[in-house]
Amino acid sequence: RMSRHAQQLRDHDINPCVAETDASTKCMDDNNYNKDMCTAYFLQYKSCRKFWHDIMMQRRRNGVKPEMPSAEERKKMLESMG
Repeated sequence: RMSRHAQQLRDHDINPCVAETDASTKCMDDNNYNKDMCTAYFLQYKSCRKFWHDIMMQRRRNGVKPEMPSAEERKKMLESMG
């Protein structure tokens, strides 16, 4: 059974970067944990985290709840940006 924290990390409404996390992990598994082979995946994860962190801080400043948009709401936001 997963811990509560592990469940939250897998929850698409809480963690906007589940796909990037999975891609990085898969790359590491596929490449015998050679980090150099997975730099692009790490950068995608990092930019995902930064992007949504900035959105979260903006919402917090503006008093918007919840601070992290739901998975559905994030999808619409990304679509509207192209």
